[in-house]
Amino acid sequence: MERKKRKRNQRRRKKRQGRKIIAVFGGIFAAVLLAGAAFYGLRFFNKERGWKKPPELLVEYMDYASRGEYEKMYGMLDPELSGNVGLEDFIKRNSAIYDGMEMQDLKIEEVEYDEENMAVKYHSSFQTAAGMVGFENEAYFVKGEEGYWLVWEDGLILPGLRPEDKVRVTVTEAERGGIYDRNGILLAGKGTASSVGIVPGKLEGGAEAVREIAELLEIKPESVEKSLSASWVKDDYFVPIKTVAKVEEIDLMSIEPSEDLIKEKERQEKLLAIPGVMISDTEVREYPLAEGAAHLIGYVQNVTAEDLEKHAGEGYTANSVIGRSGMEALFEKELKGKNGCRIYIVDENGDFKQELANREVENGKDVKLTIDAKMQLIMYERLKEEEGCCVAINPYTGETLALVSTPSYNNNQFILGMSQTQWDSLNGDERQPLYNRFRQVWCPGSSFKPVTAAIGLETGAIDPEEDYGKEGLSWQKDSSWGSYYVTTLHEYEPAVLENALIYSDNIYFAKAALKIGAGKLEENLRKLGFNEAVPFEIAMSSSRYSNGETIGTEIQLADSGYGQGQMLVNPLHLACIYTAFCNGGNMIKPYLVYQEEPQVQWWISGAFSEDVSERVLEGMKKVVNNPEGTGYAAHREDMVLAGKTGTAEIKDSKEDHSGTELGWFAVFTTDREMERPVLIVTMVEDVKGRGGSGYVVEKNSRALELWFGK
Repeated sequence: MERKKRKRNQRRRKKRQGRKIIAVFGGIFAAVLLAGAAFYGLRFFNKERGWKKPPELLVEYMDYASRGEYEKMYGMLDPELSGNVGLEDFIKRNSAIYDGMEMQDLKIEEVEYDEENMAVKYHSSFQTAAGMVGFENEAYFVKGEEGYWLVWEDGLILPGLRPEDKVRVTVTEAERGGIYDRNGILLAGKGTASSVGIVPGKLEGGAEAVREIAELLEIKPESVEKSLSASWVKDDYFVPIKTVAKVEEIDLMSIEPSEDLIKEKERQEKLLAIPGVMISDTEVREYPLAEGAAHLIGYVQNVTAEDLEKHAGEGYTANSVIGRSGMEALFEKELKGKNGCRIYIVDENGDFKQELANREVENGKDVKLTIDAKMQLIMYERLKEEEGCCVAINPYTGETLALVSTPSYNNNQFILGMSQTQWDSLNGDERQPLYNRFRQVWCPGSSFKPVTAAIGLETGAIDPEEDYGKEGLSWQKDSSWGSYYVTTLHEYEPAVLENALIYSDNIYFAKAALKIGAGKLEENLRKLGFNEAVPFEIAMSSSRYSNGETIGTEIQLADSGYGQGQMLVNPLHLACIYTAFCNGGNMIKPYLVYQEEPQVQWWISGAFSEDVSERVLEGMKKVVNNPEGTGYAAHREDMVLAGKTGTAEIKDSKEDHSGTELGWFAVFTTDREMERPVLIVTMVEDVKGRGGSGYVVEKNSRALELWFGK
């Protein structure tokens, strides 16, 4: 260190002698120096700074460094004693190191000033991509006519750094965690795809071959040419062009291989017939259930410049992926992990010299869901040709077993790279395959009647044994309703609550709503979670009973009683309300993250009294088990089921005969001790002319057969 100081002092003496010569020879020599050194234009930036002492100047210099203001840093240097480094080289050297390390939160502490030698000792520390870097260092200054100037060298960036040394930053990408169902079945994780690439030295046919390859891969020829012209490419290198689905021979040997699989096999054979084209395996994110769980699981995509800016400091790099929807987005922080990073110095030969920081890679965590892949696929297969949705839960624990929205899409396409044609097809499909229906609210129709029944019993507005009388198939309260009538499909006697549930009588529940009154109905619906978020990991649209703040008219109130009017309900919310009927009046809180020992939590404790819930449950059992019940097609001899059908009319007015219908069926097991209890709520759009709610009963009935294996 003393030897280093002596050398600097010698340079300073020579510097002072040089200044005397400048004074003697006057303006000629000065003019030459000013013309030849671009530095001086920058140096005058500091002319008005006054006589700041070196410790202050060092802090100022490092403050500029922390903000990446390299020109201002350069303006504080003495050019000659800094090795005559040019502005461009100075910026290139500093920015490459500081930016490459992702330096942040630079701090200068423990500053000591040796005034005689104009030396400032200090402790520097800053955060990097690999963690904290800290060191002791020393900066030297020289006194000039305008003030003090910093003597710069590479060691000012990092102690011991020489001009020929390089700072290396190596990143080890963290493995993304997997998503699994309750039984350990993979829903998202490592998979294998095929990478279509070109070996340039073997490519024959020039531009024509490139055009043919691009056409087969459904990309532009310019994209292929851009990949081939990359700086790293050599004649014998494999240059990846596009990732496509891997075609397994065993899949082609199945009894009925899919048309898409056959087409993909044919495409890859055509590609391989072009000299220079190769296809190799590559690791990708894979979604084994594909369309069966796309809206639930979602997908990842490569990060964009906007992502990097939005998530600055969170460990994302240009090579990272990020969850865009579904579970991939919801559990992004858990799944992504933390990249490993090592920062070190190598000499001119590339040999290791010094390690600055090292952070070990932390792979992403696996996420295990309550979802049962079997139930998920059972319900998807039942609905895949429909516009609809399904929610399946364990009514006694709150575990969510399935969340299905149809029509669906293949989320693997987002991983392999979707062509413009594929994207346009998805977006242009009038059935909206990208639309997540289980998150929305829908008119519940008669599936809402058990809720009206429970509120009526709870408030004392309904006497379950009171006969509301024989009204025929249409009814209105009085002539003040004008031409408006409530209609129903079945005549029966007596018109008591249990029969009204069995026959799904609109007139009975319209009268019941009028007895309850708008204020009481609204109050009790709010107690059941209307107008608030479902407490669930996935954000669901909130159920509501009116487009305004209140149920505005008597007719709207009557229609609300049987799930029409302006009533809109989320399927998961409806499932939660139904759980109160088999849990002594307590509404379960649904959840999605698997627990080895399920901890039952109530969303709304005491939503109904035990007597009320038991009374409604008995009526719902008869909906399925009484031969006159609208859900009797789901009846089973081996277990007791309960449920409720619903057909909701979607039309502009009572006179509108061109409207459509939504079909509902909610069904659940009533024995809490059985091995795999389940509650299924299914909604299918446009069931008019297809059997109404009966069309959905058949689907759920078949699903239960497959679920219980009988």
